[in-house]
Formats: sequence, C-alpha cells, structure tokens
Amino acid sequence: MSPSSPRKAVVLVSGGMDSAVTIAIAREQGYQVHALSVAYGQRHSAELEASERVSRLLGAIEHKTVQVDLRTIGGSALTADIDVPLDRADEQGIPVTYVPARNTIMLSIALGWAEVLGSTDIWCGVNAVDYSGYPDCRPAFIEAFEQLANVATKAGVEGAGIRVHAPLMRMSKADIAREGQRLGVDFAETVSCYQADAQGRACGHCDACRLRAQGFAAAGLPDPTRYA
Repeated sequence: MSPSSPRKAVVLVSGGMDSAVTIAIAREQGYQVHALSVAYGQRHSAELEASERVSRLLGAIEHKTVQVDLRTIGGSALTADIDVPLDRADEQGIPVTYVPARNTIMLSIALGWAEVLGSTDIWCGVNAVDYSGYPDCRPAFIEAFEQLANVATKAGVEGAGIRVHAPLMRMSKADIAREGQRLGVDFAETVSCYQADAQGRACGHCDACRLRAQGFAAAGLPDPTRYA
C-alpha cells in the first residue's frame, strides 16, 4: 500500500449506537470503512436493517452481512426461546442475553475479510463501562484477540500485523452519546433494543434500552429512540 492510498478498515456494525459512533470515529481518523454485520440468528431483523442504513449514512464505502446461525447452538435469550430479562434490578453476573462466543465469531469473520481487503485494522464498538457484563466486551478479550490475529494469519505473520481498535472501551454511555453528537451521528436511525419490533421500535425495558436511555439522560441530550 502506498503512502497516498486510503487506509482500509473493517468495522463491525450491529445497528446500535456504539457501532455507529465507532464508524464515525474511524471515518474521522481517515479510514475507508468496510462495514460488516453478522446475521447470527438474533431475535429481529431491525438491527440488521439499521446496520445497513447507518453504514450508508456515515459514509462506509460498502456494507456486508454474513450469515452465521447461532440459533443452532442456542444458549442465549437472543438466540433461543428464553425470555429477555426486563427491568433487571440485580446487575451482577453475566445475563442470559450473553451470546456464547459471539464477539469471537464476529471478530474472526472481520479478520478474514480484513485479510482479503489488505486491511490491517479492525474496529468494533465494545464497551466495558456501561454494559451488560459480557466477558467478550472487556479489554482483556480485545488484547487476546489481537494477539491471536497476529499469530493465526498470513497478514500477522508475513505482513504489517493486525490491530483491533475498540475506541469506546473506556467511555461511559453518556460519553458515547456526546461523541456521537459531535460527529453528527443520527441516533434516531440506530436500533439497540434486544427485542425491537418489526419497525425497529424499542421495548424500553431490556438492559440495552435502559443503558441507552440512561446514557442520553446523563449526557443531557434528548433521547431520539422510537419506543413501541
């Protein structure tokens, strides 16, 4: 790649506010964004529709959706016939909305596409401050995956190496909301709810909805979420 060539980045996009802000940050830093979503058997398609919409609005040069059916193994309220916890008072422990190995699978797909594109940069919107306690959203996981990427790929062994960017890792939801506003992200186009309806309207009671609403409130910003 010549010094004048645009830097390519694969950015994981879920359709929610965190990944939207991640795209915007990558674009601000001069990356050519190749947006990647994974249809893993989640409860609704609204977030995948939001992923494509948000990627386009934020200037990604392309958006790809890869199919991986995690419903075949289940084990989560998002991929099996298990109720999504609502208005959870006890936030200790890993909730049933954790999808086994989801972020490992998504990053692995992103890693493969990055190699094909000749990209050394993968971006994701994981956060370890205001989050549901998932083990694959912590700094230790991102660091371990980056190490894996650099011993498991041709790009890592023979090339310039792979870097996994997680710019929101240590930001609160309020910080993320403010950063998105600064970067011109239209949060009304995003879908965060674990059980959004066909129109993308949120339930207002799952962990994702509560964390999102608390973030806008703490940031002093109006909540643009469409509720059912």
